[in-house]
Amino acid sequence: MENVKKLLVHPQFLKYMALNGKAEQNRKFCKHDFSHLFDVARVAYCMSLERNLGIPKETIYLTALLHDIAKWKQYETGVDHAMEGATMAREILQDLSIEADEICEAIRTHRKAHLAKTPLGQILYDSDKAVRPCIICPYIDECKNFKDGQQPEFTY
Repeated sequence: MENVKKLLVHPQFLKYMALNGKAEQNRKFCKHDFSHLFDVARVAYCMSLERNLGIPKETIYLTALLHDIAKWKQYETGVDHAMEGATMAREILQDLSIEADEICEAIRTHRKAHLAKTPLGQILYDSDKAVRPCIICPYIDECKNFKDGQQPEFTY
């Protein structure tokens, strides 16, 4: 996981994560911090193993760690963080000499299940939803994901 180690100290990645933290410092709902990213990576890896997808662990971790890097920009300007994040991730991956196409496609489509056509995109979408601690969230009644009294499911 040498490329993951390189990503975790990459100045642009760290800058985007700091901007996410600043933008979400008063957010009461799920945050898009390192804890969330690592949770997504671990669950996506489990899903890949369970589904026998054969996706390299490092690819899963790189994708999960980069998938929300533009959340701050969505708060600031209203752009889709998935689309913008794919562009930002490509720049970082290219700087690290890592093939970016598959990872960026998964990031670009991670917000909508019907867009996630690749196995990597599907497990990114699924794991991103599965790791949210909705079942214990004190703000669930205010959450846009659970209207009309819907209840979250616990899967991972």
